[in-house]
Amino acid sequence: MDDLKKIVWLSSYPKSGNTWFRVFLSNLLNKADQPADINNLYATPIASNREMFDEATGLASSDLTLEEIDNLRPEVYEFAARNANEMLYQKVHDAWLLTDSGKPMFSVGVTKCVIYFIRNPLDVAISFSNHMCKPLDEVVKILADNSFAFGSNPIRFHLQFRQRLLSWSRHVQSWVDESGLLVLVIRYEDMKNHAFDTFKRATNFLELDVTDDDIQRAIRFSDISEMQRQEIQRGFKEKPVKAPSFFRKGVIGSWRTDLSPTLVKTICSDHREMMFRFGYLDDMGNPI
Repeated sequence: MDDLKKIVWLSSYPKSGNTWFRVFLSNLLNKADQPADINNLYATPIASNREMFDEATGLASSDLTLEEIDNLRPEVYEFAARNANEMLYQKVHDAWLLTDSGKPMFSVGVTKCVIYFIRNPLDVAISFSNHMCKPLDEVVKILADNSFAFGSNPIRFHLQFRQRLLSWSRHVQSWVDESGLLVLVIRYEDMKNHAFDTFKRATNFLELDVTDDDIQRAIRFSDISEMQRQEIQRGFKEKPVKAPSFFRKGVIGSWRTDLSPTLVKTICSDHREMMFRFGYLDDMGNPI
């Protein structure tokens, strides 16, 4: 069998730095002398893309049930890998799960590796609230909901497939501990505070032939202020219709002023194990 290990999954719970890294990757691989257009990024389609599915299967996904689509998705990624002449980078928000037919949706057979982006769920809650236009207390419940999914209403046509996220903690666990894939975990906070070292670690992991100058330029061209400038001038096609903006602030620790003590306590209780493991809680269980 041909070597199909051609897909790099750029995986994250929403609002954790995935799009930022995709902008960086576009700037890195384009090697242009000006920032990449955020609406014309290097090919990093989302794994829940209908067009890719319909082309690979020859079926109209709109005619299928959610379960039928899920069961065919592993074959879609195999088709993509088999027909690729170069490495494929795919954004994914789904948790790593088995389909109803018992197959991994994101299998070892087509996977080169995974970069998993993680962010303090206290800050995720605030950014996700803006993204979904939902109150913070409702979003905190979503972060703890093991049945949560995007696009799960069977009587409504969604532009993307159902994406089962599960809870924030289960999402992390599914990719990092259960997938059996080669995974590099990148913290959003390190992307901000230790940008060069963190992005270089990612490029080394991906075995990209780039220089330190290439990385520095791509970091500079991917600054939040540049993404905000482009969104203000030209909009961003991935922004939800109701959200005021996609690239909001990109700051660390906004939970300290934007979350009530009650919600902070709830999040820390709901996700204690994973928050401690990835450095978001101290030895006493207090948020860092």
